[in-house]
Amino acid sequence: MANTYDAIVIGSGISGGWAAKELCEKGLKTLVLEKGRMVKHVTDYPTTNLDPWEFPNRGKLTPDELKKYHIQIRSGFVGESNKHFFTNDEENPYEEVKRFDWIRGNQVGGRSLIWGKQCYRWSDLDFEANLKDKVAVDWPIRYNDIKDWYTYVEKYVGISGQAMGLAHLPDGHFLPPMELNTLEKTVKERLEKNYPGRYMTIGRIAHLTEPINGRGKCQYRNRCSRGCPFGAYFSSNAVTIPAAEKTGNLTIRPFSIVNSIIYDEKKGKAIGVRVIDSETNQATEFFAKIIFCNASTLGSAFILLNSTSSRFPNGLGNDSGELGHNLMDHHYRIGATGSYEGFEDRYYTGRRPNGIYIPRYKNLDEKTKTTDFIRGYGFQGAGGRAGWGRGVNDSGFGGDFKDKLMEPGGWGMFLVGFGECLPYHENKVTLNTDKKDKWGQPQLSIDCEYRENEFAMRKHMMEDAKEMLESTGFKNVATYDNGGGPGSGVHEMGTARMGRDPKTSVLNAFNQVHSVPNVFVTDGACMTSSSCVNPSITYMALTARAVDHAVNEMKKQNI
Repeated sequence: MANTYDAIVIGSGISGGWAAKELCEKGLKTLVLEKGRMVKHVTDYPTTNLDPWEFPNRGKLTPDELKKYHIQIRSGFVGESNKHFFTNDEENPYEEVKRFDWIRGNQVGGRSLIWGKQCYRWSDLDFEANLKDKVAVDWPIRYNDIKDWYTYVEKYVGISGQAMGLAHLPDGHFLPPMELNTLEKTVKERLEKNYPGRYMTIGRIAHLTEPINGRGKCQYRNRCSRGCPFGAYFSSNAVTIPAAEKTGNLTIRPFSIVNSIIYDEKKGKAIGVRVIDSETNQATEFFAKIIFCNASTLGSAFILLNSTSSRFPNGLGNDSGELGHNLMDHHYRIGATGSYEGFEDRYYTGRRPNGIYIPRYKNLDEKTKTTDFIRGYGFQGAGGRAGWGRGVNDSGFGGDFKDKLMEPGGWGMFLVGFGECLPYHENKVTLNTDKKDKWGQPQLSIDCEYRENEFAMRKHMMEDAKEMLESTGFKNVATYDNGGGPGSGVHEMGTARMGRDPKTSVLNAFNQVHSVPNVFVTDGACMTSSSCVNPSITYMALTARAVDHAVNEMKKQNI
């Protein structure tokens, strides 16, 4: 049959790239379908080596571009240097029943080109949380089920970090850690002395501190969102897609909008996908034995909901009625800042693309339990010296003023909390067939909000950030709460959760759709709860594990 492959992967981001690599290396002829344009490593990073003065608008977007990226700019991450890696909002509309900041990167590599790269393993504190708190449904896996898969992907990705020996934040396979600066070392020492049970470390991050697999180490340029020509941070473009291409088993098709998955009622399984060419509007069907859905949490939710048949009138695999529900994101943008007097004779080298991390310390056990909320939060942040930009709002002028700006400014530090969001059934996505996109597809309608538990947690996050800075010697400490809607954390999860019971979940313990076992969902849609740590390394581990299971099941002719 024409257009037939062994496997189809929908999406080429962090999890899709891993699916492609693993499937190709196991010998399967694999088609990767990407909604956006082709982006080749290095070749398609047009701004990666430009200096600030080489941008016509000095990094700012024009009024027309602000309209084009009117949702993407809510993230605060989009500028003249990286706008090409973010989605055009005017061409890709969705309905916000309540504010939801859907930050997207529709291109080969997806958001792996623009992610924050923080990588933390989950523990059984996370996997057992729903069961213990009697919230939603229990995860069908535990830490030991994916422990070895964490190690497998970490060795290939390259995670720099410091082992800490904490049960609730398991250590991984680490490259040498980046170094804390003078102020951060001082804060760490004082914090851990003042608050037994609280710890501070350098972020665990997918940046190489020594070369591996032909990739160069981080150059401390901090231009990551433009694409890294050294391959120093992990992206599909620099790491997994080249590995898949090396096998000769990979076909990538960009500009391919997956409209739906084709279900064969006689065979009782999926047989392929329907694709719309985004440039020509031509519809095409592709066929395969197994399908991996890695279009991002909301992208995968759309595809599954839009894949209807007489067997699945409400979306592929939606026997439980949970498809589209239980949407989560980390809530953050809350914390404190402060200035520090001293260390005027100290500085640091380069622009380190990483900060500090304070792991969760609430609700770990009876000793740390609070009755104000369930689950917990951690903090990210950084200490540093002010640069020449501090003169923007200064009233000074002239040669002396400019000369002074060439010297480092004072020391300061910020802390920002990242808190867990509970999996509320009411937080959901649906299809609005009354509103269509330019390709005639229904728009995704997002109805999601934070609730009492998250707001109670945020109060603690702000108070703790302020207290920690004050107690470690900072002056002029100020709190902030920049709020924003869900989505702003860019860690959206849920909508096709894993679970033990097909009556209450969409996927099983190996990320298979319960009722369509040759369809796997291994992006953020599969998550049953959200923890309070960055989730991408967990997606990678789950994907590698699911591919291994899928290929073994194919060999047994079970799928």
